[in-house]
Amino acid sequence: MSTAVSHARRALARARRATEKTIKELGDLEGALRHAEGEDFPAEAYATARERLEALLDLWDEEGARLEEKVLHGGGLEPGRVRRSSAR
Repeated sequence: MSTAVSHARRALARARRATEKTIKELGDLEGALRHAEGEDFPAEAYATARERLEALLDLWDEEGARLEEKVLHGGGLEPGRVRRSSAR
């Protein structure tokens, strides 16, 4: 695997973890503010933020799949025909 591909895979993993953590923190913040503000809480804004973060997760998944397909294709393998076996 080339250095560029390795860097890309690590960056995608970091981006995914950061996005997942942000979604969790958003939920924690939402809970605290909803409790503190009651009816004044901007629920729609938080729902929109969550949707955007989930769209980022989708993007990271798509990019990971695209990168894997390129790596397999570059190695002469056909995506979808490779089976992962369990290590014994």
